[in-house]
Amino acid sequence: MALFGLFKSKKESLDKGLEKTRESVFSKLSRAVVGKSKVDDEVLDNLEEVLVTSDVGVTTTLKIIERIESRVSKDKYVNSAELNEILREEISLLLEENKAGEVKNFEEDLNKKPYVMMVVGVNGVGKTTTIGKLANQFSKAGKKVVIGAADTFRAAAIDQLKVWGERADVPVIAQQMGSDPASVAFDTLESAMKIGADVVIIDTAGRLHNKVGLMNELTKIKRVMQKVVDDAPHEILLVLDASTGQNAFEQAKQFTAATEVNALALTKLDGTAKGGVVIGISDQFKIPVKYIGVGEKIEDLQLFDRRAFVDSLFGSEKSN
Repeated sequence: MALFGLFKSKKESLDKGLEKTRESVFSKLSRAVVGKSKVDDEVLDNLEEVLVTSDVGVTTTLKIIERIESRVSKDKYVNSAELNEILREEISLLLEENKAGEVKNFEEDLNKKPYVMMVVGVNGVGKTTTIGKLANQFSKAGKKVVIGAADTFRAAAIDQLKVWGERADVPVIAQQMGSDPASVAFDTLESAMKIGADVVIIDTAGRLHNKVGLMNELTKIKRVMQKVVDDAPHEILLVLDASTGQNAFEQAKQFTAATEVNALALTKLDGTAKGGVVIGISDQFKIPVKYIGVGEKIEDLQLFDRRAFVDSLFGSEKSN
């Protein structure tokens, strides 16, 4: 089965997953333009408030507002009814500029054997579940997968991964709780090489202790992995809980300072009205959003498709 056949964006679940954000944004947007026949300073001020309270973030919100102001000043007349379409276009362009949802080389990347993913993120963001869902979908796509349980500080994390491993028929390499995470990563890659694995997914501890400690730990894991696969890891995936809003920004700041994150997964979008965080984080950190979680089912972990995301956010099938 083709990989994209499993990971493709499923519009129905995406629409449902973004329902709370869509309803929140548009109820606020409607109030922002009520009684207005044109886009003036008051409307723009109201729009700014809508975006900030939707967790787009102040910096990204100001960038969007500046772009809209520029368009309004160039056009002879822009009424408030056109604001939705302008906002939609600018958000779509922003996501494109930040390469959010750039997955055209995804299957090409997987030609590296094994393709090594190191997954980082704090406890409680859905990191272990994301790893399990990834492993399951890769496995169903015909890929030979190995999981490394290098979050050795939580017995629950190891146990959860073992459950997912059994469910996906994927081996999980683990040691005792409190073992050296780098040692687990080393053993995982050695095992993966022996069985000719296609994909290796390494879990890491979700502790935001001091930045230096985090950096040293992740650096050590990378260094040890490179003794087995010289260019590992190929992907460092940061998992963030979209429902935490601005707290997700702070976590992104900490982890991007500690290691070279090159992909993002935003989970729990279905349970929050804070979906605007996807826009702000991709813009501020210039790291592609690769996966989004829009539900509890296996298939609800989707490859991020910026066009489908904007369509669902604005409640329209119109393509961009």
